[in-house]
Amino acid sequence: MPSFDAIVIGAGINGLAAAGRLATAGARVTVLEAGPAAGGMANLAHLSTGIDARLESALDLRSHGLEWAEANVTSTALSANGDHLVLRGAFGETVDGSLSAADKKAWAALRTDLIGNAALLAPFKEMTPPRLARDHGANIWDLVRNGLALRRMGRERLREFMRLMLINVYDVLEDELGDDRLKGLIAFDTVLGHHAGPRSPNSLLGLYHRISSQVQGQRGALALPKGGMASVIGAMQKALTTRGVTLRFNAQVKAIGVDDDRVKSVTLASGDTLTADVVLSALHPVTTLMTLVGAPQFDTGVVRRVQHIKSRGTTAKLSLKLKAMPDFKGASLRSRLVIAPSSRAVEEAFNAVKYGAFSEAPVMEIIIPGAFAPEPTNGGPTLSALVQFSPADLRMGWARGKALFQKAIMDQLETHAPGIGALVTGADLVTPADVAERYGAPGGQWHHAELSVEQMLFLRPAIGMAQYATPVRGLYLASAATHPGGGVSGSAGWNAASQAISKGGAA
Repeated sequence: MPSFDAIVIGAGINGLAAAGRLATAGARVTVLEAGPAAGGMANLAHLSTGIDARLESALDLRSHGLEWAEANVTSTALSANGDHLVLRGAFGETVDGSLSAADKKAWAALRTDLIGNAALLAPFKEMTPPRLARDHGANIWDLVRNGLALRRMGRERLREFMRLMLINVYDVLEDELGDDRLKGLIAFDTVLGHHAGPRSPNSLLGLYHRISSQVQGQRGALALPKGGMASVIGAMQKALTTRGVTLRFNAQVKAIGVDDDRVKSVTLASGDTLTADVVLSALHPVTTLMTLVGAPQFDTGVVRRVQHIKSRGTTAKLSLKLKAMPDFKGASLRSRLVIAPSSRAVEEAFNAVKYGAFSEAPVMEIIIPGAFAPEPTNGGPTLSALVQFSPADLRMGWARGKALFQKAIMDQLETHAPGIGALVTGADLVTPADVAERYGAPGGQWHHAELSVEQMLFLRPAIGMAQYATPVRGLYLASAATHPGGGVSGSAGWNAASQAISKGGAA
């Protein structure tokens, strides 16, 4: 019965980040992954909004092969008539195209406000949320310290900050901007990966989450790793191996053993049992607590709160193999291409999922990796598109609906890149239902748990578990369902491991 200081379940980016943090503290760590390789849902992403600077530095990922093919990817708001809008620099520092002088000025002012607000929120990502109860004051001081930065903004600036925190992005864009292409792109960026439309309450929080991170010091930048997102995972694996972490693949966990309310062991589907005083699970809380531990180990309040975590996914990924590079009506392919004609179009695309349907006019972002760096010569360039919106529980069923949804996506692509359909030699559509099945993410939600006001900070993933610890002593939650949420950053896993170390049980 092998024994370790700590066991990490799941080799997605948060599981790897947790293992790395534990290893830097001197712990003997093993990572258990059900699949044949690491990465998890990080393999669905095609761009990075920034890796947590703590793990990037501590694990020295650059020395283990992390490189950027492009550290500040341009964004192009595609127009069906070829009149595209190009945003250059981090989060559209400059805009090229037929944008009025008034809109350029308005966008510059709005961008400054949004980037500034996101920067104020960024420190909260690196803290363990406080438990708002007596005798749990240590993290309260972190909250107060970060809160004081908000107070120093001044009354008028603070009032505007709070207004934008509580408003939806649709109203902000309609109030501040006139150009539909620009409004559509920002609205899309706000809701990508979320069960929300631009008009959903507090939708602007999704944009703050996206642009609060940095790539090489540029807040709001989007980066394309050389070799794709798999290279990020590869660099992390190498870093962990050099620190003595054991990674086991095809090692599906069947149960987490508990004795006297304390974690004791992990049993694999193969029958093997491993022991450790500390276990961190990067799986969804429902899977970890209700399936692997079992509901009988918890009181009814905990069971109810865990079972009511909202995890509705709406994002699909379409991968195409092409004979040749497509033509998006003259747009540079060395760019992130966004099909989102207006903020209203994004909202209307979201409306479909309210009724269990997919959008027949989906909005999407597109990357063609071969335009940035040479791809392996195995039959032509690839195209990757992240598509909004579709539900995991499609009313007509995905057996029938998958082909229809793929046609709707291809129709949109054909409108903006005439003839692209004739270039396709292979296609793979991953729906939210596929995400749920392949990656064990209930509802197919890319953030595991939705990012909404009622599921953020000390409410994430549920009351009583915001500090990563569970009612089972020694068992910690480390998935994207915990604070600060998803994205390929590793922050949640790093924070969870730091909390386990602070409790003195993993080193």
